[in-house]
Amino acid sequence: MAVRLARSLVDIDAVHWNALVGRGSPFLRHEFLVALEQSGCATADTGWDAHHLLLTDARGMLTAAMPLYLKPHSWGEFVFDFAWAQAYQRAGLSYYPRLCCAVPFTPATGPRLLTLEKDAAANRLALIGAARELVRATGVSSLHVLFPDVQDKAELESAGLMTRLDCQFHWHNAGYGSFDDFLAGFTAEKRKKVRRERRRVAEAGITHRTLHGGDLDETLINTVYALHAQTFARFGNLPYLNPDFFLRLARSMPCALVVELALLHGEIVACSVSLRSDDTLYGRYWGASGDHHSLHFETCFYRGIEYCIRERLARFEPGTQGEHKLLRGFVPTPVWSLHEIADPRFAAAIRDWLKREESRRRAYLRAAADHLPFRRADIPARLPTDVRDCLAAED
Repeated sequence: MAVRLARSLVDIDAVHWNALVGRGSPFLRHEFLVALEQSGCATADTGWDAHHLLLTDARGMLTAAMPLYLKPHSWGEFVFDFAWAQAYQRAGLSYYPRLCCAVPFTPATGPRLLTLEKDAAANRLALIGAARELVRATGVSSLHVLFPDVQDKAELESAGLMTRLDCQFHWHNAGYGSFDDFLAGFTAEKRKKVRRERRRVAEAGITHRTLHGGDLDETLINTVYALHAQTFARFGNLPYLNPDFFLRLARSMPCALVVELALLHGEIVACSVSLRSDDTLYGRYWGASGDHHSLHFETCFYRGIEYCIRERLARFEPGTQGEHKLLRGFVPTPVWSLHEIADPRFAAAIRDWLKREESRRRAYLRAAADHLPFRRADIPARLPTDVRDCLAAED
């Protein structure tokens, strides 16, 4: 087994890389990562300097990989460690650069230790060892693995990396036949609220169209992007992504790209952009030209739920944050990151800090679950196993 470093996804055969990813997360596919890179969104210039770890067998065939970036900042990660960086600075030390295993700008859970099924356990351990060696060789402060799936989280935790708990809100399909079927489990008051929100959008004369990547031409992509950028600008921010990224995505992953358009008098006034796998819809980007009552909920949440029911997808992950999702049937769900700090003094301090933070976040998860809109007696049955296990764990 040999270890090598790839400084660009373009240098890696797409078929071999995608064989490691399988049919799971669309964000780890070669096409998605290359689109980020070639559009200029995720490059060394924007703070995403590719250092992808590759394992090859005696024939030179790719058997495992770890998407890894050398980063001089923490932007675009959605796991906030700015306090750690400030602590390093106060001590006269440099927290940056550091190594980060993640999908740029994408807080979606998925595999991070990519491997073929053959020798999978050994390959995962080899990737962790190679990443640790890269930390030592480069002299960076730390290694961070963001939003790993349950299997990779367990492997990394067993290898000694520190775990950090956070919360997102996900929708789970209990075999619903329709949106009304889903709402039937709500309390009467909460069900009425959702129906009122949907009715307000319809009464405003707003209609919706669902498109996939193959339906999008350059003009439409530019319109969608303009709405996305306009929404960022409203809050004084610049978007991480550019129109070229969306155009590349539509061409290279047409079946995975799902765009919801909201139209008023034939004009596009809002949109949501999602990606999908065989079993999950991932809500990622939103944009609107103005304020319309409940339009965000309809376009980003309710239409997504209807899409999942229609397409028989098991789960809908609409992105980070947002307690407003809770009252619309999205379940508080634990998500994780794993961290290894090279300096033993800071490692001990951060480990203690993470334990206290985890206790607070478990309490938050429990409290959030109590506010789900379902009938109280039905709430435990609505929680997936990983959520129930997290809530039941001792602090």
